[in-house]
Amino acid sequence: MKKRIFQFLLILPFYLVVFSCKKKDPVLIIPNEFDTISATLTIPQVPYNYSSPLLPAFFNNQFIQFQNNTPSDNPVTDWGATLGRVLFYDKDLSINSTIACASCHHQEIGFTDTSILSKGFNGGFTTRHSMSLANAAYYSNGRFFWDERAQTLEEQVLKPIQDSIEMGLDLNTLLNRLVAKSYYPILFKYAFGDNSITTERVSKALAQFIRSMVSYRSKYDIGLSETNNRLVDFPNYSMEENHGKSIFMSHPVINCFGCHNTDVFIADNPRNNGIQFENTDPGIFIHTQNPNDLGKFKVPSLKNVALRKHFMHNGSLSSLDQVIEHYNSSILPNPNLDEDLKDIANHAPKQMNLTPTEMKDLKAFLETLTDHEFISDVKFSSPFK
Repeated sequence: MKKRIFQFLLILPFYLVVFSCKKKDPVLIIPNEFDTISATLTIPQVPYNYSSPLLPAFFNNQFIQFQNNTPSDNPVTDWGATLGRVLFYDKDLSINSTIACASCHHQEIGFTDTSILSKGFNGGFTTRHSMSLANAAYYSNGRFFWDERAQTLEEQVLKPIQDSIEMGLDLNTLLNRLVAKSYYPILFKYAFGDNSITTERVSKALAQFIRSMVSYRSKYDIGLSETNNRLVDFPNYSMEENHGKSIFMSHPVINCFGCHNTDVFIADNPRNNGIQFENTDPGIFIHTQNPNDLGKFKVPSLKNVALRKHFMHNGSLSSLDQVIEHYNSSILPNPNLDEDLKDIANHAPKQMNLTPTEMKDLKAFLETLTDHEFISDVKFSSPFK
């Protein structure tokens, strides 16, 4: 009897692994088939956990959950996001095989670009700075691009591929290229149940990978998990960081948290932040055609903001100090300037008028939003050998 128990305990871990894998992704892995993938890609046979990361308890906050724009017909799965990862890093998604999605969204700086404007397949430049992809799942209205012209992430991911400046590839050619690669039919089968390669599945896989880019392991996340109250001092913060957090959360003139108003630091709707005097870039007006929307833009998450090389939709600011100075004293008047940045009495831009010490402390707080595990997590890195 003891011998049987001992033998069972020896093989128990194997069954647990098989059971847990099947519970998350019921995929039959054929060794010879997987060898075809492994010849080119560094992908584990048991996929990385994209579908159910160990999020802090505060992510169960009703408001944060409400923000999640994941559609019911495209939940994040481990193999779906794995396929999306491969597509995201594949330069053959551009017409001359020189540009991938990752060429303009670098993991080490929070999936933004090092350049003010991104360079396309033929040396041309985009009209706006590449937006951070971190926490893209938590923008409530689910629209994408700075001007929100894409109604869903599934729609957005296909547009750069076809764009005449960015990647320049038509979708029929894209599908033919994917079919011709031995590992893609296998990955599509793992992700969707059969090896059919379609435009819809490409968009769904890319969207799954991007939605899986949840940044939740920063110093801020740890502090909030310890206190469950963003307004109190965090025990893991320095005095300067706590002071900066207080300025961010409750400054009497400009309340930063009023716009970046969730614990994933995404604004609830597009804003005009006075970065331009005239509406030379129409922003979301391009699809709303409402004059009150001229110069309004989507606001990305501030997670990993300190890592970015350029800021704002036009990349016009090149340091976190310049960003703070903008809100401190350099907001430009604009007919559609956000109400939170406008003095009610004279409709002129507000000024925070921070002291040098306060500006330094505010910067120290923003640096606590850096998620070092996120920017080095292998499951978000290139799978190509």
